[in-house]
Amino acid sequence: MFTAKIRKRDGRIVDFDSSRIKDAIHRAFIAVELENGKRAEVITKEVVQLLDRKFEKRIPSVEDAQDLVVTVLEKRGYGKVAGEYQSYREKKEEIRGLKEELGIEEPKLTVNALEVLRKRYLLRDEEGRIAETPAQMFMRVAEAIAKIDEKHGGNPEESEKDFYEMMAKVEFLPNSPTLFNAGTELGQLSACFVLPVEDSLEGIFTAVKNMALIEKSGGGVGFDFSKLRPNGDMVKSTNGVASGPVSFMHVFNAATEVIKAGGKRRGAMMGLLRIDHPDVIEFISSKRNSSVLSNFNISVAVTDEFMKTLEEDGEYWLINPRNKEKVRRLEAKKVWDLMAKSAWASGDPGVIFIDEINRRNPIPEIGRIEAINPCGEQPLLAYESCNLGSINVSRIVENGKINWSKLGGAVRNAVHFLDNVIDANSFPLKEIEKMTKANRKIGLGVMGFADMLIKLGVPYDSEEALKLAEQLIKSVTEEARKESVRLGEERGSFPNFDKSVWKDKYRCMRNATVTTIAPTGSISIMAGCSSGIEPLFAISFMRNVLDGTRLFEINPLFEMMAKERGFYSAELLEKIARTGSVQGIKKVPEDVKRVFVTALDIQPEWHVRMQAAFQRYTDNAVSKTVNLPHDATVEDVKKVFWLAYRLKCKGITVYRYGSKPEQVLNIGEIRTAKRRFVAAESEYAGGCPTCPFPN
Repeated sequence: MFTAKIRKRDGRIVDFDSSRIKDAIHRAFIAVELENGKRAEVITKEVVQLLDRKFEKRIPSVEDAQDLVVTVLEKRGYGKVAGEYQSYREKKEEIRGLKEELGIEEPKLTVNALEVLRKRYLLRDEEGRIAETPAQMFMRVAEAIAKIDEKHGGNPEESEKDFYEMMAKVEFLPNSPTLFNAGTELGQLSACFVLPVEDSLEGIFTAVKNMALIEKSGGGVGFDFSKLRPNGDMVKSTNGVASGPVSFMHVFNAATEVIKAGGKRRGAMMGLLRIDHPDVIEFISSKRNSSVLSNFNISVAVTDEFMKTLEEDGEYWLINPRNKEKVRRLEAKKVWDLMAKSAWASGDPGVIFIDEINRRNPIPEIGRIEAINPCGEQPLLAYESCNLGSINVSRIVENGKINWSKLGGAVRNAVHFLDNVIDANSFPLKEIEKMTKANRKIGLGVMGFADMLIKLGVPYDSEEALKLAEQLIKSVTEEARKESVRLGEERGSFPNFDKSVWKDKYRCMRNATVTTIAPTGSISIMAGCSSGIEPLFAISFMRNVLDGTRLFEINPLFEMMAKERGFYSAELLEKIARTGSVQGIKKVPEDVKRVFVTALDIQPEWHVRMQAAFQRYTDNAVSKTVNLPHDATVEDVKKVFWLAYRLKCKGITVYRYGSKPEQVLNIGEIRTAKRRFVAAESEYAGGCPTCPFPN
């Protein structure tokens, strides 16, 4: 006698498959004890035997089978595994209720997504207890942003419905501060800010104070330190000498260290210094020690003139910003080599092609762009801010094809939403409000791009993927501009429109910029999709979740394909989790391997080419990490930098695996005597494994 049928939660009677029980038990064992599947087989056999005896004359339910799993595990002395199995079971039940509440069918919400929502996003009462559901969070945000339509004679109720639906279905999500703060007393909704740093103690510490106010509200700040006089330069007012930009960066870093950014995430900054600043060598090397300036990403602002000198193997002048005097000459090649060596060693500095950024500056009459936000995707003028949002493009693939009409509708709603955010925003400084509302920059981007390619059967590192990338972002930008024109007709253009590059191309325009490719960490986990435009970081791995436990995760698209093609097993997933990659595994068909490539499977050139493809039609900039294997060389880094320059990227960041001890993705670092596994922290979704905070 054996159990032949089982009743599912929706009442359907289906064939009983004991392998599903075995796989679930196997995952629980791996998560708790990092053990293989032999114990799972023994437990499964006993569960099946009990089902046969207990349900000889009736059909058991899924819940009946799961209850017996817990019973057998506890009886055999595996209490921790039983607890993990039961906890996971309860969380999955909660997710089923949440999906019903939100109206989500696909993709599946993960247990970690639920944990991130609870820990980071849902409002709490004065005692720290969660005070809203995810559906209520989305409704809170939708209501607060839709209210702005009243000012313009629109229909807030209709917009509220549209905004709620696109967030609840995780087709679009705004940057984290909007989810944190919309409809609350704090009300600061932007992620990206740039503050000026003037060459005086008053100017420097005004910037520190303003930074603190921004970080407290959940924003990240970019600074250009190039105006500060160099180390050793004279200070007339005190008859002393200046200590230089890097010394003052330590002041900013210390201030950030004691700020809990809005109680939600720690603060982060981007520090820039021009290539011709006299302290550029000290700056380039400032983060070789990973414990120094830990709240900063740093980038060198490289000019066209420097790149020309580099190509000619010449020398260039360092210029004192205080008096514009030439200080000394350096060999361009030696500086370039030092930048590459430092980036190889620690991931810092990145390179910002500052002249390329300003060639694409939509409002050059207002000022020159000198700084960018912490993750590099948002060049901004001094005192500007920008709010971001991302469309989940994995949701626009239907029956193996892109639904361009669905994408267009999502873009229009998202631009409407992001434009409303500007007026719903409570800005931390009057200067920021004035500059932001004068230019009304928004940054709509995409996430789930790697998932989209997988659904289309297109390898990430292929010419076809590059063509799709250009086609996708061109469509998003064109549709976004159309909507910005429509909003301009209805609400008026941004005040500096007549000083912009758009004045001779469009009759009006609501927003000076409309598109940005941001990194997406927490929001892509919430949406159940890959991060930004990054490739997958692992196919199967351990997730260290926020409550201190571990989850054994598998890419849902791979799991679905493995089951459809008949090569799925928990043992296979365990094997994949040792490296995160399927490339060396015989049981995985070659065509599947080709589509399921991870960040470290891909040659660096393809990372750069993908970034350039998106940059071609993106108003602002593109956040993308070029992931390098541990054995990459300094020459590999230089090749990446050169290619990024030639392909007209606005900046480039590399990360060599293992070059920082505090990275949040580790291959083979969770281990037993015989096995090692890929481990990712709770909010890591791809890209740079040490980024301060993605949007």
